[in-house]
Amino acid sequence: MKRILLIALVLAGAALLLLRPGAPRAAAPAGKLASAVFAGGCFWCTESDFDHIPGVIQTLSGYTGGRVANPSYEQVSAGGTGHFEAVRVVYDPRAVSYATLVERFFPTIDPLDAGGQFCDRGDQYRSAIFVANPAERRIAEAAKARVERRLGRRVATQILPRGTFYPAETYHQDYYRRNSVRYRFYRWNCGRDARLEQVWGRSH
Repeated sequence: MKRILLIALVLAGAALLLLRPGAPRAAAPAGKLASAVFAGGCFWCTESDFDHIPGVIQTLSGYTGGRVANPSYEQVSAGGTGHFEAVRVVYDPRAVSYATLVERFFPTIDPLDAGGQFCDRGDQYRSAIFVANPAERRIAEAAKARVERRLGRRVATQILPRGTFYPAETYHQDYYRRNSVRYRFYRWNCGRDARLEQVWGRSH
């Protein structure tokens, strides 16, 4: 489904490629910012979910965790590269903590699914938290353990070392903003929110 939407987008919206990828949505505040990397299936959806968290300054869709340098969407979506569709989240630690980002991440995914996320199947759509240091690993593992206790099931979301992050093509960046109708149809058709309600309950 996502591939069909992308073909339509490329044919109808080539002018959108003039947009600079990863442009901040607002001026970054003074002070030191931090970043974190999460994989939650379709990176359009993960971008949208994180952008609604106060303290998040910027999100960037991309690829990470694999063996191929500078991969293309076609390579990653075909499988075999080892890469995940992922999002790099730039945030202000004075406004939101890494622990809060991890806590807010889990209810946006199906952590019980080891084969992808929602209608997107394959290793490239698995969920993961990419940690940069032992402190982040402890936070991620503690959050994962809490989710397992809450759901009473083994959580499939992986906790992996953070490596090179390759930004995705320009037309993927801010897709949910620039193509809101297509995005909403994709998200609904993929059954993402229906499954989230099933896993987490209406008030997740």
